[in-house]
Amino acid sequence: METDDVLDGAPTADTAARVREVIAAAGVSQREFARRVVMDPSKLSRSLSGSRRFTAAELARIADEGRVDAGWLLGTRSREKAAAPTVGVEGGRPLQIVRETVRLIAEHGFHAVRVADIARACATSSAAIHYHFPGRAELLEAAVRWCMDEDTARRATRLAEADDAAAELRQLIALQTPRTAQQRSQWAVWLDLWAEAARSTAVGRLHSEYYRQWRETVADVVRRGVGQGVFRAGLDPQAAALTLTALIDGLATHVLSVGGPSSAAAADAMHAALTTHVTDTILAP
Repeated sequence: METDDVLDGAPTADTAARVREVIAAAGVSQREFARRVVMDPSKLSRSLSGSRRFTAAELARIADEGRVDAGWLLGTRSREKAAAPTVGVEGGRPLQIVRETVRLIAEHGFHAVRVADIARACATSSAAIHYHFPGRAELLEAAVRWCMDEDTARRATRLAEADDAAAELRQLIALQTPRTAQQRSQWAVWLDLWAEAARSTAVGRLHSEYYRQWRETVADVVRRGVGQGVFRAGLDPQAAALTLTALIDGLATHVLSVGGPSSAAAADAMHAALTTHVTDTILAP
């Protein structure tokens, strides 16, 4: 079931073709475009193939990102009257809404964030928020998805800079140590999402799948390190990943519980403990 209104009158094939034009004009991959419009990539793929219809909110976000008239996407305006697709500029109202939602979740907690709070942070009305995200649940899910996509992109960038698996693991540890305000904010969101995962909500299930992918990323790095000879021979990648990620989670939770000047020292201690663990149990002697 979709969480907002489906456009039953929309000519699916024509609308999908126009969305493809917008994506092509943006000059990015389909997955990247889905990230920009805060949409599940699989839903975008199914909508483009005709096995699923775009919702009103999704088309509003696509029109906003592509700088085109939503009526042109729907085929309710002639091509001559509609703005031609132009290269999308990353940003726009939907991403502003999502970023402010993530910030508010980090500051106040998942269940404390109201649509009115988000509207106030964006200097707009609740009606404008609902234009892009009809329900609070969909907005919160979109914010979580965006947060996860950003984290995944940062990891991919840092891993690409590493010379070997040992350097990759050091990069991952640095990324997961909450030193900066952005890292602390990200961890605050994760802590709230673990509670949602325990309740098996839609957002919780999304977080569980993301966490599975994160742990598999660590396991892949360990697997490569064993193959490269920089990690201990015979090391079990899954077991090593489970232990390391659990240690990261516990230590990060402790760091977030420490406020003020002591938080920097706690982050340093966390990084040192993780480095020692890697040296003693993962790196080749």
